[in-house]
Amino acid sequence: MLELKTRKTQKTIEPVTGLTILDHALKEDLDWGFSCTRGTCARCRCYVASGRELLSLPSDEEESRLEPEEIEQGYRLACQSIVKQSGHISVTHKPYF
Repeated sequence: MLELKTRKTQKTIEPVTGLTILDHALKEDLDWGFSCTRGTCARCRCYVASGRELLSLPSDEEESRLEPEEIEQGYRLACQSIVKQSGHISVTHKPYF
């Protein structure tokens, strides 16, 4: 299951491999801030509390935009985090602003 949390809502859905976290949030009509979908604006920044191993490795865009410490702590860009396999994934939208 994929648990998506924003400041106002929380939704648990069945994850679809090959889609990003942002794809899932938009598909579910969640208020998930973003501007670019290319990993440059970082408005879709999120915290992956569990299931990090079920997602793609951080992309070059994430490594350029996020601090190494943030990535180590579990922060990702939702537009770059692709679901690679099913399992329990818990993600909270945590924009900088």
